Amino acid sequence: MGGILGGKPDNSAALAQIEQQRQETERMRLQAEQEKRDLQEQMAAKRKAATRGGARSLLSDTRLTPETGLDEETLGTK
Repeated sequence: MGGILGGKPDNSAALAQIEQQRQETERMRLQAEQEKRDLQEQMAAKRKAATRGGARSLLSDTRLTPETGLDEETLGTK
């Protein structure tokens, strides 16, 4: 009715909704950036461990598969 009488329509609800969407978009963007940083840090740590040998260099090939189990040679009792 405000348009008929020459007043401006009340669009405060729409403006509030737009601002809420902007805030949500910003929050999602920051969250995505944080997840990307975390993933990059994990990948860098994995690359660093692989370059230096990591824990796998301490294990023999027979111990890498759980189906083979531990034998006396692996335990060092022979």
